[in-house]
Amino acid sequence: MERGTGWYPACRAARPAWTWLLLFTGCLTGAEITCGTCSAAPPAPSLSSSREKEPLQPRGPLPWPGSRARRSAGDDALLQKKPGGGWGVGDRDAAEEPPVVLLDEDPGLGWAGAAVGAGQRSAVARGSAPAAARGRAEGLPPGAAEEGGGWPGTGSSSHPPRPRARRSSGGRRRFAPDHGGGGAPWAEGPKAPRGAPAKGSREEGKGAKLRGGEELRLSSTTCALSGDSAHNQAMVHWSGHNSSVILILTKLYDFNLGSVTESSLWRSTDYGTTYEKLNDKVGLKTVLSYLYVSPTNKRKIMLLSDPEIESSILISSDEGATYQKYRLNFYIQSLLFHPKQEDWILAYSLDQKLYSSMDFGRRWQLMHERITPNRFYWSVTGLDKEPDLVHMEARTADGHVHYITCRIQECSETTRSGPFLRSIDTNSLVVQDEYVFIQVTAGGRANYYVSYKREPFAQIKLPKYSLPKDMHIISTDENQVFAAVQEWNQNDTYNLYISDTRGVYFTLALENVKSSRGLEGNIIIDLYEVAGIKGIFLANKKIEDQIKTFITYNKGRDWRLLQAPDTDLRGDPVHCQLPFCSLHLHLQISENPYTSGSISSKETAPGLVVATGNIGSELSYTDISTFISSDAGNSWRQIFEEEYNVWYLDWGGALVAMKHTSMPIRHLWVSFDEGRSWIKYAFTSTPLFVDGSLVEPGVETQLMTIFGHFSLRSEWQLVKVDYKSIFSKRCNKEDYQTWHLHNQGEPCVMGERKIYKKRKPGIQCALGRDYSRTIVSEPCVCAEWDFECDYGYERHSTNQCIPAFWFNPSSLSKDCSLGQSYLNSTGYRRIVSNNCTDGLREKYAAKVEQCPGKAPRGLHILTTDGKLVAQQGHNTTFIILMEEGDLQRTNIQLDFGDGIAMSYANFSPIEDGIRHVYKNAGIFQVTAYAENSLGSDTAVLFLHVVCPVEHVHLNAPFVAIRNKEVNLTAVVWPSQPGTVIYFWWFGNSSKPLITLESSVSYIFTTEGMNTITVQVSAGSALLQDTKDIAIHEYFQSQLLSFSPNLDYHNPDIPEWRQDISKVIKRALVQVTGIPNEQILVAVFPGLPTSAELFILPHKNTTERRKGHEGDLEPVVEILFNALNQNLVQFELKPGIEVITYVTQLTLAPLVDSSAGHSSSAMLMLLSVVFVGLAVFLIYKFKRKIPWVNIYAQVQHDKEQEMIGSVSQSESAPKITVNEFTDPEELMDKELDTRVIGGISTIANSESTKEIPNCTSV
Repeated sequence: MERGTGWYPACRAARPAWTWLLLFTGCLTGAEITCGTCSAAPPAPSLSSSREKEPLQPRGPLPWPGSRARRSAGDDALLQKKPGGGWGVGDRDAAEEPPVVLLDEDPGLGWAGAAVGAGQRSAVARGSAPAAARGRAEGLPPGAAEEGGGWPGTGSSSHPPRPRARRSSGGRRRFAPDHGGGGAPWAEGPKAPRGAPAKGSREEGKGAKLRGGEELRLSSTTCALSGDSAHNQAMVHWSGHNSSVILILTKLYDFNLGSVTESSLWRSTDYGTTYEKLNDKVGLKTVLSYLYVSPTNKRKIMLLSDPEIESSILISSDEGATYQKYRLNFYIQSLLFHPKQEDWILAYSLDQKLYSSMDFGRRWQLMHERITPNRFYWSVTGLDKEPDLVHMEARTADGHVHYITCRIQECSETTRSGPFLRSIDTNSLVVQDEYVFIQVTAGGRANYYVSYKREPFAQIKLPKYSLPKDMHIISTDENQVFAAVQEWNQNDTYNLYISDTRGVYFTLALENVKSSRGLEGNIIIDLYEVAGIKGIFLANKKIEDQIKTFITYNKGRDWRLLQAPDTDLRGDPVHCQLPFCSLHLHLQISENPYTSGSISSKETAPGLVVATGNIGSELSYTDISTFISSDAGNSWRQIFEEEYNVWYLDWGGALVAMKHTSMPIRHLWVSFDEGRSWIKYAFTSTPLFVDGSLVEPGVETQLMTIFGHFSLRSEWQLVKVDYKSIFSKRCNKEDYQTWHLHNQGEPCVMGERKIYKKRKPGIQCALGRDYSRTIVSEPCVCAEWDFECDYGYERHSTNQCIPAFWFNPSSLSKDCSLGQSYLNSTGYRRIVSNNCTDGLREKYAAKVEQCPGKAPRGLHILTTDGKLVAQQGHNTTFIILMEEGDLQRTNIQLDFGDGIAMSYANFSPIEDGIRHVYKNAGIFQVTAYAENSLGSDTAVLFLHVVCPVEHVHLNAPFVAIRNKEVNLTAVVWPSQPGTVIYFWWFGNSSKPLITLESSVSYIFTTEGMNTITVQVSAGSALLQDTKDIAIHEYFQSQLLSFSPNLDYHNPDIPEWRQDISKVIKRALVQVTGIPNEQILVAVFPGLPTSAELFILPHKNTTERRKGHEGDLEPVVEILFNALNQNLVQFELKPGIEVITYVTQLTLAPLVDSSAGHSSSAMLMLLSVVFVGLAVFLIYKFKRKIPWVNIYAQVQHDKEQEMIGSVSQSESAPKITVNEFTDPEELMDKELDTRVIGGISTIANSESTKEIPNCTSV
């Protein structure tokens, strides 16, 4: 599944109703395939922002925020001439002297690299014929009809066919077809016996006798766009939907000048049988660059002139027959048409201004002067109150970006509103269906917000430690969001997540989905949604450096490998056993409507999937064949031995195939039995280098236009192929059979049992417009596979959903008020859009329970920008958050610290924040107090009104001895010139200790947890760090290490270390039975993961009598026995068991003695110095060996001491001298303290990055 990077609107912006035809040299310039050499060829002019904005499709990922978009399948694209012919790299000289014809050559169709997996594989096929012409066309076996073709590598002449152009006289040149007839309805065409291939066609001539059999031909006409042989780009619009009008704009793009120098406009009113040149109607000197069509009225056409010559538009209201010209005072970069009102248009200019028109471009009005490219959207019907409302991402004068809305005729500063009050990240606004997405980065982390049905924004909840680096929205269909998230430990893969209806809570659907970069740098996620049947997805997953294709039938709840075909094309058995061997598919859809892409399916043909791939242990890009499934991916058949492009005709009742090749072509293949057999037809007398093929828009699709050329310098050749004559009749009841949708025999898919009707194999009848495929659809009884794990739960090997280690299922919603009820999750939720009933539905449904009411807990106060510095005289907005409690029954008081306080009866009035203006500079203690009938909570924030520093780290021990002096050091990075002021806060004191030195000594007199906060002020910057210290009379400690699998899941952030410390502590208590309050575990920053275990005195011991260190020996012995026997284990996530060990540390330094090192003597000297220094420190500070530490207060010792935890570097099993890092380097690597403003409660706040704590500082 491939979609461009960037968020997309609900309606295509700058959607040119055309397609560029590109002739390919193999050089890729920018996003387009151009002719000429790459060295001197800049990209062709494009509506970079506009052309790339397109509606979100279910098979396309949207990045967050977006970069450049990628055109999706079915939309207009650029088609360009390729020297040498076909889509391959040809011989420019050889194109001068072509042979007249290539007998019975069926080289197929070659496609641009951009349309075939973004250039990931070669377009050159191997040359075998389609499977199973099987005597139906000429009575020959597969491949027998193919001969060496007269092109490089075929063993024959290396020249392409000679160009043929037909010209007519008259003022306006009208071109008659090269071949007679074509276009007659099926009822009037030649009949063929049912079940046999059609014998006749209206193409000129009766067909050559090849190999003793009559060649089958399709009704076709060929036209040459005479006089445009030098034009290297073409844009095509076919209205379709009962319209016979086709418009073609050809132009000569000069790569040296970077502009269009010539253009021609052609129009056909008979489905492409004849064309009329309209240059005199638009102005003989007018050079056109782009063509647009209103999406709601195909008769309304808009042409843009080339901006290098003039800025003007030409408007037609009669499908391009006549035009009116209007000059503009700005240059259009992109257009966005209203999804309902045909005359309403938004235009984005080159100078980033947004204009609106309500009369299809005749008059324009300026809306806003600073709009982000591609970030403007029309209102969504049924969700926005006004139909002319526009959603915009706009920049303010101070450079901040905001999400605003306004009406097109009333968009002044006073009428603009902001649905999200805070500033947002650039290129992050997306309005898509019922959802609005934005991104806000604070403290170096991206936070994502969503609004469902225009409700207030809610923060998107991913699993706690997913920590996304990149996020793409794949689909917003069926009231659910699919998202691809690249997590902190991924590089070339993404994890697939699926949301609840509101798009807030996401659960994991599939890990390690393959990704790649497109031609324009956009991200391509290998995920494909099968059209026509909901819930079926295909994905390429990376497993141990191998890419394998998986399929799901329940929206990602269960995945399995694809079963390979039982036999190959020759009928020989395929030996492929799951899971060692399976079928693997390329999942790139075509971004060019002239190609079918590597995989395709249609809403009108449910269950039918055509894709290229291979059989084996992993996905291959060399050995590629074409496969088809008629039962929605349960079983597959091989239909070609190389790559073919396959299109759906007649509501999917027939298939047309052309080979993916660079050689000239004159044949195609048609199947009426879902690819089981194929009939070979000729569509032209002279082989043609095919640049692309356009199937008639709409679902009936019995017409096709093939674009090509005889040589690089020949005119564009347009071949209209009419398939109506090959259908012998309209289908009746006897021509159908039933098909039951299933998943490996299970008839219930997404909670429904469906039966479809299909045409019987071999019946060449037309389905007709009133054809309906679904004949039975009924709900199923709910089973296990209809439910996925709810947010915070993970599926284990027992197939049960169990809470993740970071999730507390007992925490109630803050919206749950006393006397009300809430839904308590069972850990399961029914898959969105699943229609099952009864069965397990009641068992897994969330249970309604009464809200017991809770006291306020986890009260937080912070500013909207996350900083603790405010400017005097400016608005400061405070946000008050509460983790638990009754929002509706909790009183809130906020004291700003400057003599002003506010009181609120509940949280409702303060959801958007509380604004306050400080009139004086200084330090203000802002206090939030929350209270209800069950309890209260307090949060304090120290706000500095005006002062800049970048990082600060508080270096403090984990545990210290009561009444002993403790050294505390604030490390500032980078070092600032001038005076730095340090503010030290101990406990809940409202008066800080202010110093000019970075270190202080402090004596803790109270046992238990004590909080220290340091704030550093330098200039206009203010940062803080907070640490908790456990104070006791005595304690012991021990270093711990873990099994290596923990390192892979260690994101090295404070929150993770805190949670893992709790998990380790819980495991120790469970195994040993030691009281919870006697154990403290602290995980160190960095890798490998290590921790320090503190054994603390029992609380009751110190209350009854004076304890001593001997009381801890039994506890230490119990812990050592459990750790040495590997009894302390915990499950990090399903299937991942982590073992905790006692670290065995040696002081003996190791010296690298490998050959080639001349510094061994110096290393040995440094080792001796280090050992001596360690002995001196132990003697000087009277400490024991750090890995078996016993700490106690010595009453008569004159020198007080503070003992800290052991650093990570000391916890390593072995230490080499060259691994030791000086303090500045260590500080540079580890120091990354967050800017003040992200604090939680004062007692538990922690910096984002920490320096490992060593012995006392």
